[in-house]
Amino acid sequence: MFQRLFGRERRANRAITDALYGQIVAAARQETFYSDWQVPDTPLGRFEMLSLVMLLFQHRLRGEGGPAREVAQVLIDEFFTDVEHSLRELGISDPGVPKRMKRLAKMFYGRTAAYSDALDQADAGALAAALARNVRPDTAEWAQATELAAYAFRVEKELAAQPVADICAGRMAFPAASRGGGDAA
Repeated sequence: MFQRLFGRERRANRAITDALYGQIVAAARQETFYSDWQVPDTPLGRFEMLSLVMLLFQHRLRGEGGPAREVAQVLIDEFFTDVEHSLRELGISDPGVPKRMKRLAKMFYGRTAAYSDALDQADAGALAAALARNVRPDTAEWAQATELAAYAFRVEKELAAQPVADICAGRMAFPAASRGGGDAA
C-alpha cells in the first residue's frame, strides 16, 4: 500500500498531470494569440487564454466518468495552484492572494458558463462576443475575436477526436493557432 501511495503510481500520476498541464499552457501561450490576434500579452491576457484552453480541456472531459473525472479535477486544481503561484511571483502579498484568487476564480467560472453555452449551441457569434467582452473589454471592436472563436471550435472538434484513454494517460495534442480563423494546423 505504501508503494502505491508514495511510489511509482504517485510519480506516474504527477507525470501525467505535468504532461497535460504543459500541453494546456503551451496551447495558451501560442504566439499567434498575442501577435496576430492582439490578445494582450499581460498577466491578465495570459490568464484569459489559459482560462479558455482550460475550459476547452474540461469541456472535452465533461460527462466522462472514472479516471477522466479525476483527471479533470486534478487539472483544475493544478490551474488554480498555477494562478496562485503567478500572483505571488507578481509580488502580491500573502494577505492579498486570497482576495485576488476569489476574484479570478469568479472570473474563470463566469467565462466557463458563457463559453460553454456558446460551444454547446455551436454559436460562433456568441462565443466571439463573449471572448471580446472578456479578453479585450477596452476595445469597442476586436475583429480577431472571430478568429479566436473559430480556433476554439477547432480545438473542441480535435479534442473530441482524441480517445479519452489517451488523454488520461497524458497524451493529448492541441492544434496550432494560425491566421485565417485557425483553420490551418
